[in-house]
Amino acid sequence: MSIHRVRIARDKGEFVQSLVNFNQGIGPFQTYADVIAFAAALGVRYQERLAIENVAKEPSPINLEIFISRGYDTLIKLLAVNEFQDTKILSPHGVDSEALRVTIFEEYANAGLARLERELRGAVDYTERLLLIISQERFREITATTEFDLGRFL
Repeated sequence: MSIHRVRIARDKGEFVQSLVNFNQGIGPFQTYADVIAFAAALGVRYQERLAIENVAKEPSPINLEIFISRGYDTLIKLLAVNEFQDTKILSPHGVDSEALRVTIFEEYANAGLARLERELRGAVDYTERLLLIISQERFREITATTEFDLGRFL
């Protein structure tokens, strides 16, 4: 059984590197795995998947074990179950199950990175802009579920 790696699209490689906080960087994320997991969640939020055509050399594909050690394996599995509406995709005996789960995760992450790149274009401080994006999403959810209706006072 081969060890799977999560790939990053070539056109997103430099952007992903700018989001990570190391080598005097000021990015809001600690690791590439954190960036990819956040981007995958963003891709799911907007129900977008984007296939990876060319793989980045830097950062190189990330070993799946890193995602597992950071607790993102649950996210990867949930995305696959949601996509197929079948828990058989979680089978450890399926020859292609793990590869398929990783592909789904990569595609959601690639779409999320594309959206994130558009949202952060021109930003000086990615952290501040990310907090603003997250706050806007949170506010949308609150207002959608707790609308104030004056009609109930009539």
